[in-house]
Amino acid sequence: MGAMLLSMSTLAELTQKFHSVWPLLDERTRRIMAASEAIALGYGGVSVVHRACGLSRKAITKGIVEIQEGSAPLGGRIRRPGAGRKPITVSDPRLVEALEEMIDYQTRGDPESPLRWICKSTRAIAKQLGREQHRVSHMKVAQILHDLHYSLQSNRKSKEGRDHPDRDAQFRHINAAVKKCLAQGIPVISVDTKKKELIGNYDNAGQQWLPAKQPIEVRGHDFPTPEVPRAYPYGIYDVGRNAGFVNVGTDHDTGAFAVASIRGWWRYEGRRLYPDAQTILITADGGGSNGWRLRLWKLELQKFADQTGLCLSVCHFPPGTSKWNKIEHRLFSFISSNWRGEPLRDYETIVNLIAKTTTAKGLKVTCRLDRRKYPTGHKVTDEEMKRINLQPNKFHGEWNYVLKPNAQRKKS
Repeated sequence: MGAMLLSMSTLAELTQKFHSVWPLLDERTRRIMAASEAIALGYGGVSVVHRACGLSRKAITKGIVEIQEGSAPLGGRIRRPGAGRKPITVSDPRLVEALEEMIDYQTRGDPESPLRWICKSTRAIAKQLGREQHRVSHMKVAQILHDLHYSLQSNRKSKEGRDHPDRDAQFRHINAAVKKCLAQGIPVISVDTKKKELIGNYDNAGQQWLPAKQPIEVRGHDFPTPEVPRAYPYGIYDVGRNAGFVNVGTDHDTGAFAVASIRGWWRYEGRRLYPDAQTILITADGGGSNGWRLRLWKLELQKFADQTGLCLSVCHFPPGTSKWNKIEHRLFSFISSNWRGEPLRDYETIVNLIAKTTTAKGLKVTCRLDRRKYPTGHKVTDEEMKRINLQPNKFHGEWNYVLKPNAQRKKS
């Protein structure tokens, strides 16, 4: 009975001692202190110290060995080099790639920010990764998403009307078409017009590093008259090669300008990069100068197909989902980030800033200035529409269609 009371008293004293100093110690010094107390207690000391401080018996035993061997401090380190569990991204090198592949086609992007966001919960993502033999916790999924610049955001009341009932089905259709073409080496481009920019000494949102108290002075008001020049950057993003091509227009953003930009990409880069290509897959928004309702867009695409002999497969995003287009968060967001806080005083400034846009993942951008005129108000007649060799897809042919050269129509 006396020995038991002594043990209980010793345990209480040790518990109080450890409680008072434990927060001040790191992992190694805790282990050494616990081991020292265990040595002083003698037989059974490891168990008593284990109950008093909560440190594992293995750790206490390791500390005893370190004391007996006289191990010197590790030069400021707590653990030996190479000790500890390897990060899961090292032990499972395909984890990050699998995560991005799983959520990529559901990703939405803001053209003014490089952040991306995903709607599925981290628990659901971790569960799906587990089915694909990637064992990972939902907390680690959240950490990886954060490192990849994803963030969880709530809805913003900025959209009117209802989602199209086939919206998700169209996303799946586009995703399948893109994957198939990339696997076959067929060029896939994402196209759109970035918001128009005022040319002159006007305020440009964002900040940049400058000497203290020496900001760039710009005009106090930016209510431009129609005479103030504007820039219309039309982008072509090569999905397979992570490369951008931007045609900066100076006149109007029309269907003719949109197709002229694609034609420029093909002449300057596309035909060199894809010398054997017979088809191009184009993903575009549902509205604007490349909208599926726009007759001029389809007429100009037909001219492009006739000139090059290429088949042009087009997939439009459903109404109200333009921000899901890859060009928004893989090209335009980085252009906006690159020129933030810099007044766009002239066209040369815009071209140079766009051309210098790069990313850590190797994005390269080519930019050219287009001073040609693209007048508005062009009416495409029914007769001209009949000459368009358009073959609609069985699934939403208004969004998904192929434009073939008229030479193929004559042969058939």
